[in-house]
Amino acid sequence: MGALLVDTGRISFEDAERIHDYQERTGQLYGEAGIEMGLLTAQDVRLALALQFGHIALPRESGLSSELVAAWQPDSPAVEHLRSVRSQLLLRWFENDARHAALAVVSPQKGEGRSYIAANLAVLFSQLGKRTLLIDADLRRPRQHRIFGVPGRIGLSALLAGRSGPEAVVDIKGVPGLSLLPAGISPPNPQELLAREGLARLMASLRASFDVILVDTPAAMGCADAATVAARAGAALIVTCRDSSNVSAVSALTAELRDFGVTVVGAVLNGAGRS
Repeated sequence: MGALLVDTGRISFEDAERIHDYQERTGQLYGEAGIEMGLLTAQDVRLALALQFGHIALPRESGLSSELVAAWQPDSPAVEHLRSVRSQLLLRWFENDARHAALAVVSPQKGEGRSYIAANLAVLFSQLGKRTLLIDADLRRPRQHRIFGVPGRIGLSALLAGRSGPEAVVDIKGVPGLSLLPAGISPPNPQELLAREGLARLMASLRASFDVILVDTPAAMGCADAATVAARAGAALIVTCRDSSNVSAVSALTAELRDFGVTVVGAVLNGAGRS
């Protein structure tokens, strides 16, 4: 533990040695000894344990939103439920066929939690060691750049318009293995941009670089964007919200996706409304 804390700059080599000597004399655990000496904080100890066991421990200045419960609250009941969803998706889609790398996250209406679910699942897949890409294909009300604290001006819209290249994809600091393609500037013609062959070519090329590609989409009601994106991905996960989602709207979306040739992998019930 001492070496890890020295490597991360939390303590000096000399302080690490002092803690070790004190630990030897008192028989305490290293972290307990360091805290008792006033050289370590409880946060320092949690960081070292996270590094030892390959678990994400984010610094508070990481810029990541509190909505990323998979990173900030990994032991919470909500994250345990999301891990169950992750396991089902692995069995039903991602590990079924080498071509099954992409999945669109869709819902009928606004405020049902698509962006929240997509973002947290992306973090959880990266924690498995999967090369994970999250694409924000909501070109109308994009949110992923704010959730992950990255610039949002250059992204999918510029890439589809031929005004940007692979540099639009950004690695998320603090979450190893996770990359984000933000939506970019909202164009005046989102449906036309998404319906072009460029999106199909992009998805095909990205499959060679990533194990898991999750695609956030706008609400399906009122526009055809979600179904168009899901058709390019090949599969969809439907997000619903407790005490909010309309059963007939969910049924209609499911039928529409199947008409587009999309495999509906499953549905998840979100406990609280988010866009």
